Amino acid sequence: MNPSSRRLSVTSQIPQGLVGPVERAGVGLHTGTLTRVKILPGTPGEGRCFVRVDLPDRPVIPARFDAVHQTNLSTELAIAQASVRTVEHLLAALMAMGVEDARIEVDGPELPLLDGSALPWVEAIAQVGLVPTTPGDRAEIAPLPTAISVYEGDAFVSALPSPELRFSYGIDFPEPAIGNQWHSWSPNHSSFATDIAPARTFGLARQIEQLRASGLIKGGSLDNALVCGETGWINPPLRFPNEPVRHKILDLVGDLSLLGPLPLAHFIAYKASHKLHIQLVRALAESRVQI
Repeated sequence: MNPSSRRLSVTSQIPQGLVGPVERAGVGLHTGTLTRVKILPGTPGEGRCFVRVDLPDRPVIPARFDAVHQTNLSTELAIAQASVRTVEHLLAALMAMGVEDARIEVDGPELPLLDGSALPWVEAIAQVGLVPTTPGDRAEIAPLPTAISVYEGDAFVSALPSPELRFSYGIDFPEPAIGNQWHSWSPNHSSFATDIAPARTFGLARQIEQLRASGLIKGGSLDNALVCGETGWINPPLRFPNEPVRHKILDLVGDLSLLGPLPLAHFIAYKASHKLHIQLVRALAESRVQI
């Protein structure tokens, strides 16, 4: 299967199932823990879920917004005493490739960061292969009936009624190498695998010591994250001139996957965070209940 041919799992796309297991291992960004992940084909209708195989009774954590535990620099899911964090990159890859049902076994508290992007997950899934899980076309997803927005200061995330699915994001940093960036992407016009998945996570050199003192980014390195200093990028080259804002779209897609099937909408974010992404997901879920 050519990964660039995959489109986001919306409207008339037939859900895809994994032909076989996908396995990867690596270090978690925040915990620095080496973990192994095995993605298994899921039961149709079961959805995506994580299984902590290293814990007694192998607790199952659903990849749903109501399982979100915290959103500090990554998205963490939890149920009872079991948790798994930094799930957004893998979830973005699964959603973009149409994999609605998957059982993700992990032997630690955080998914591996790999190269800091979703591309290794996309390539691994493509290598195993996908098959349709539902005969015929699926029912078309209804458009978003009304605009929904969440704000925090000048940061916001909005979902607007739209004739096609689209994601637009803006960021603004004082570092000249980043500055103000905007990017807009629609799965109807370009591939997630080539335009969004390769974009790596990024950080600011001025924040590294503070984050590490707070117990974060223990597994971060110049091999799995872009780092920007006052005078430019410490570990170039970039994969795209605007790689940072493309990575923010990647994060947004992964967080929105916790809603389940997306409404047909234009998702617009500016200077947002995982926290705001999840607040929008909750607002969208609430609007579905009221319809």
